[in-house]
Amino acid sequence: MKVTVIGLGPGAGADLTGRAREALAACDLVVGYTAYVALIKDEFPDKEYRSTGMRKEVDRCRAAVEAAVEGHDVAMVCSGDSGVYGMAGLIYEVAQDYPPVDIEVVPGITAACGGAAVLGAPLTHDFAVVSLSDLLTPWELIEKRLTCAAEADFVLCIYNPMSHSRPDHLRRACDILLKVKDPGTVCGWVRNIGREGEECKLLTLAELRDEKVDMFTTVFVGSSATMNLNGKMVTPRGYRGVGSREA
Repeated sequence: MKVTVIGLGPGAGADLTGRAREALAACDLVVGYTAYVALIKDEFPDKEYRSTGMRKEVDRCRAAVEAAVEGHDVAMVCSGDSGVYGMAGLIYEVAQDYPPVDIEVVPGITAACGGAAVLGAPLTHDFAVVSLSDLLTPWELIEKRLTCAAEADFVLCIYNPMSHSRPDHLRRACDILLKVKDPGTVCGWVRNIGREGEECKLLTLAELRDEKVDMFTTVFVGSSATMNLNGKMVTPRGYRGVGSREA
């Protein structure tokens, strides 16, 4: 009786880790969001699959735990990392309502890391990750977190920047950041990380305010040290002697 919560990495499965692949091979039942389950069905055709649509996270977790109680070796799959805006925490919460089952968390490459690699190296120094989705977090708290991150001069990675129901959240976030940060701060975004149609762009914080992105986009806002080096977004770690050479 076991539930393994597995991060599939970003995109179409190219960044699936060896540990995640071994865990999927060992399970007999895979539970997850419909789109994520579809990514692995061809590679693991012998598994039983159960999937649900958007906003059915609690139902998915209950189905996974109940199946484990019944004797299945269950894989709960998530995009990116299972513990970063993933199902790992919810599985632990839901499991409290059932007889004890073993739970293992298998990490994956989150969008912050996958998107950073596309842009260059924006996360080489301290950074913070904030989601602009206010479905589960009050906007007032999101505003506070953005303000604190800006005042601390973190590089900022923004998840869920905009959707049809939240068309102005990125603009509002930029307005908060612009109260503290320079309008010329180097920023970038990546859409469809690891998927067909992947695209990215470097721009300033002032330009980012009016950018049109979507839920498939991860946004990066640099610190005061972040630079555009030959079209790549780079945050120096601070090593001495870099940028000049003795004759």
